Amino acid sequence: MKIGIYIYKCGWYNKGTNYEQGGIPMYRWNFYTTNELKPRGWLKRQLQLQAEGLAGNLDKMWPDVRDSAWVGGDREGWERVPYWLDGFIPLAYLLENEDMIARAKKYVDAIIAAQQPDGWICPCTEEERSTYTTWVVFLITKALALYYDCSKDERIPDVIYRTLKNYYELLRDGVIKLFGWTAFRWYEGFIAIDFTYQRYKEDWLPELCKILQEQGVNYDELIPLWKHPINEWRFDTHLVNHMMMLKYEAVTCDLLGLPYTDHVEKLWQILDKHNGTAVGTLTGDECLAGVSPIQGTELCAVVEQMYSYEWLYAYTGDKKWAERLEVLAFNALPATISDDMWVHQYDQMSNQIACRRFPGKPIFRTNEADAHLFGLEPNFGCCTSNMGQGWPKFTLSAFMHQGDTVINVLGVPTELTDGDRHILVETNYPFENSMKYTVEAGSAFTFKIRIPSFAKNLIVDGKPAAAQELEYRLAAGEKRVITVSFDTEVCLEERPYGLNTVKCGSLVFCVPVAFEKKMYEYEKDGVVRKFPYCDYEYIPVSDWNYAYSGDVFTRENRGVGDIPFSGEKPPVIVRAKVRKIDWGLEDGYLDVCAKTPKSTEPISGEQEMELYPYGCAKLRMTELPRI
Repeated sequence: MKIGIYIYKCGWYNKGTNYEQGGIPMYRWNFYTTNELKPRGWLKRQLQLQAEGLAGNLDKMWPDVRDSAWVGGDREGWERVPYWLDGFIPLAYLLENEDMIARAKKYVDAIIAAQQPDGWICPCTEEERSTYTTWVVFLITKALALYYDCSKDERIPDVIYRTLKNYYELLRDGVIKLFGWTAFRWYEGFIAIDFTYQRYKEDWLPELCKILQEQGVNYDELIPLWKHPINEWRFDTHLVNHMMMLKYEAVTCDLLGLPYTDHVEKLWQILDKHNGTAVGTLTGDECLAGVSPIQGTELCAVVEQMYSYEWLYAYTGDKKWAERLEVLAFNALPATISDDMWVHQYDQMSNQIACRRFPGKPIFRTNEADAHLFGLEPNFGCCTSNMGQGWPKFTLSAFMHQGDTVINVLGVPTELTDGDRHILVETNYPFENSMKYTVEAGSAFTFKIRIPSFAKNLIVDGKPAAAQELEYRLAAGEKRVITVSFDTEVCLEERPYGLNTVKCGSLVFCVPVAFEKKMYEYEKDGVVRKFPYCDYEYIPVSDWNYAYSGDVFTRENRGVGDIPFSGEKPPVIVRAKVRKIDWGLEDGYLDVCAKTPKSTEPISGEQEMELYPYGCAKLRMTELPRI
């Protein structure tokens, strides 16, 4: 038996659920929309950089979006426009950019206009439907649901309803079936199904869910493949599939009528043990690649892992997902995109001493020679279109609500207007550890603030405190200013192969490697690369072969500039003692450091080094020995 209270608002619903037979009680938080939640401070500037850069301009210059079959063109008619819209739509509305809003509407209008009478929405012929990879049905309906939350366009619920009803009938009658990407990403469809079920409550929607589960892949059966990376491209070890999978139990349990058991934590622990990185991602270039610091992590995997964590926190209220989300957002995401956000990598490496095209066999297990270059579409264009969802959806996860309770999930600079309630968060977190909350309660409500587990010496309103979560009950008409500050300790975290990583709160620090850029402007397959969206090699011009030689690390704040994760003016550094060692290169490579040092004997005297945040250092050494 399952009991719960349903409260509908803003396109999502909210449920407190208890299960018999061993389930874990769930406390479902609602997301706010772009009409209620806005970025401020450094976070707004980060979103502005994105709008001014690649993700904000793909419809103007990239054929796969500009001339897509989704809008009547002759270019790619599968994942790239839906991926792009999934980030471009919330970005446009968060920034209240009327030009971008109009451009998003132009695409949505074209997609709606092309929907077939029977509900089919994807750009292919009726004869091609059985071979068309319909995972993109999940993707486009998810993006359209997000568009509804932003725009309140009343056409959207019916468009999604007819799309899903047609999809259900085709699956039910055996005209189509799940295969390839769709079979491995079956749970992605539940977000739009949930959106539709809250409006229509029709029996075919749960039936569609059961069909997806029955035809979809059971990831438990793949666990043996996670422990020993292989140099073979496979769906069942593909990193992005696994990062999407992390949310599967949370987003499916209600519609399938199953208990939530936090089974994903078990799966995550296995994946992390055998493929984890220092910044909370997994290696996958493009499939699971082990724990070596010179293997890559695909950018699509970073933003999909963030998205999974956002849903996991919303469904469970478990603080571990919010904390893990911060680590990804403040490290892995900015590290793999240029400061001006005009170019990006396909693969990032923890120990990345150069980004130059491999003349022979790439170090990556299943990716090509240019996968770690910074460019328009290095290796493959999925990340070009998909990377844009990272920062906007992170912003929309800063606050959540349940009943008359509002929680600040992520302590980043934002402003919330929820009816007659208003909350302004002034902060430079994570670069500085203090927040000022100005809270105005037109009507009574409960306000909570999540405190990171790593916070030390917590001070609330000038007084010492000890809490993992602050809670306040505000009366109608009350205004309150809350100040929060805490310390974070710099520490060494052990990594495989006797290496170590420096961490401080949610930030990972590394030895930055200075570099020169070599620019390539050219055309290939009808796609022009020209400044500022050309390709670049990053060629090192400073030493990188260091080991930590002391146990004293000192953090120094330097202030947040116009580029929050600047590679030239980082907002915070850590001072550390280091010595050079004879590290050596990986056998067969001139631009890849050895997986482990050839020797840890020092070959220089001790010196002080300024460590940069991982997200600021495009070339870096993140995992080092300690001598």
